[in-house]
Amino acid sequence: MSFHLVEQATPRLHRSELAVPGSQPKLFEKAAASDADVIFLDLEDAVAPDDKEQARKNVIEALNDIDWSGHTMTVRINGLDTHYMYRDVIDVVEQAGRNLDLIMIPKVGTASDVYAVDMLVTQVEDAMGYDKRIGFSHIIETALGMANIHEIAGASPRNEALHFGVADYAASTKARTTNIGGVNPNYAVLTDAGEDGGERDTHWGDMWHYAIARMVVAARAHGLRPIDGPFGDFSDADGYRAAAFRAATLGCEGKWAIHPSQIAMANEVNSPSEAEVTKAKRIIEAMAEAIKAGQGAVSLDGRLIDIASIKQAEVMVKKAEQIKAK
Repeated sequence: MSFHLVEQATPRLHRSELAVPGSQPKLFEKAAASDADVIFLDLEDAVAPDDKEQARKNVIEALNDIDWSGHTMTVRINGLDTHYMYRDVIDVVEQAGRNLDLIMIPKVGTASDVYAVDMLVTQVEDAMGYDKRIGFSHIIETALGMANIHEIAGASPRNEALHFGVADYAASTKARTTNIGGVNPNYAVLTDAGEDGGERDTHWGDMWHYAIARMVVAARAHGLRPIDGPFGDFSDADGYRAAAFRAATLGCEGKWAIHPSQIAMANEVNSPSEAEVTKAKRIIEAMAEAIKAGQGAVSLDGRLIDIASIKQAEVMVKKAEQIKAK
């Protein structure tokens, strides 16, 4: 372990994150009654320019009047390159800041973007006399943001999470796709032909692997939660589940739900199974006995386990305890 210790962000259950357009207040009560761990009320991409001001009013009213118990509440503000952003921050934080946990900043490109929003939020909080500080979650969805991701991750003590915004990232990198997430048949490898010259097999890959893996490393290196972004085809449950499992395997601890039907799948994928938790507890118990006996490693079920195994097991047990507490 490095002498430099990584301070962990505020712990929150973040298996699923439901997106709710601020311009559609009829959806707010349904969202509040959902099983989503995190809900973000959107003022950005899901809201047409002519509806921005009313959406902001809707979001403020909803934060103040609706019972959001059991959810972490986030508002996605407009980008720093728009004239909507400053009013999003000032109005929402002044009028509903006590009921807001996080601000989601879209299309973050540099650490100075984070600094700018941090300065504005701090001034409003101080002016209002708030005791609680609002956290930040950032969407990495441009080539610039991905290039500066480590600086962004460490840019503010408010930082809690990084999200991968696949659609805008694809546009920014000029990737050859029009889908929001998912796989692409052109991102594949072809096996060599056999000696008999038979048919060659095609194996699809995940074109987002590098981006998500890079985001996970940056997030974990700064004690933040890495969260996978949207999967656009909400009629494809199997595709969503597969994408969520890929991201979770790389280290993400949650995924967006752009449709209520995706919430249960995100929660399921990002929750350890009973069998996994039982095995993790057995590893912890076995290593405790090994340490008492002066051993640094021991065999369990025919496999070697050591101190690193305890760390892996403790992560799983802690997640199970978070879920149970909710």
